Amino acid sequence: MTHKLLIINPGSTSTKVALFENQTQVIKKSIAHDPTTLKQFKRMIDQYGFRKQAILDFISEAGYDVNQMTAVVGRGGLLKPLASGTYRVNEAMISDLRNAIRGEHASNLGALIADAIAKPLSIPAFIVDPVVVDEMHDLARYTGMKEIERVSTFHALNQKAVAKRAAKDLGKPYESLNLIIAHLGGGISVGSHEQGKVIDVNNALDGDGPMSPERSGSVPLGPLYKMCFSGQYTLEDIKRKNYGEGGMVAYLGTNDGMEIMKRIQSGDPLATKIHEVMCYQISKEIGAASTVLKGQVDAIILTGGFAYNKLTTDLITSRVSFIAPVHIYPGEDEMLALAEGALRVLNQQEEVKVYA
Repeated sequence: MTHKLLIINPGSTSTKVALFENQTQVIKKSIAHDPTTLKQFKRMIDQYGFRKQAILDFISEAGYDVNQMTAVVGRGGLLKPLASGTYRVNEAMISDLRNAIRGEHASNLGALIADAIAKPLSIPAFIVDPVVVDEMHDLARYTGMKEIERVSTFHALNQKAVAKRAAKDLGKPYESLNLIIAHLGGGISVGSHEQGKVIDVNNALDGDGPMSPERSGSVPLGPLYKMCFSGQYTLEDIKRKNYGEGGMVAYLGTNDGMEIMKRIQSGDPLATKIHEVMCYQISKEIGAASTVLKGQVDAIILTGGFAYNKLTTDLITSRVSFIAPVHIYPGEDEMLALAEGALRVLNQQEEVKVYA
């Protein structure tokens, strides 16, 4: 049976939309949103109607008959911690996303818009592996401060999808493998996958792990809390230094990977140094992940946008290949990952999960 799927992936300044027939992408568009327009909305939920209309306009312009659709799939948002899988959008999920129980994020709109489009058509709306997928081992949750617990917030959608593709390529079930997967994007997450579960991972959203193109990663606490109480910075200033204005952009003034690589190729010593620092820190995080798996690692996988850069993957590989073979799956392919998650449920290969 051919399933026709509408895929919705809201980002900070754009909304990616695609139409799939089974695993084949028929049409895709990244709808750019004017930052000036977005600033008029006080909260992320206030963008709901604006983004929904942009998606409906895209469908209309494409001449696509919505009555032929089998399901609508949205990117999952900041929900309660949950198990990996495909979830049908329900009232509990809608309420939590509208109230932003775990924080404001563009991805919160994915399920809301998917449900709004699907409901009049009497078809299901799904989300797949949101960033709050939590399979962490109990030992991984502790910090050295009793009041603070480590949480699982990472690129679950891409990590899980790539893990399953790699397992297929290796000719083994995902549930039988130990993998280390490093997602190299605007944020960087390094997950320890033990027999189908991500038992430890750095919080890529909230300052944990290696520096990335726009995030600081872990920094020494002493200088940080002196900055916080110096009177020179507001809470929002510190947040931006961690997320948005941290990492490579703090040193180089840009988080654009292509621009950074051009600078390196032209002999820019600072760009060369900071890129090497990022790769060094990623390699350290992979090394730490190998101890979580007690050295029993079947493969290391590099994925995400920066995995397209051979210099990046070569620098990391040179430091970690002694642990396990390194495999490269560049890009994110989030739209396909969302489609695949829905198809596994629609084709009865997996049971749909219920959010509560």
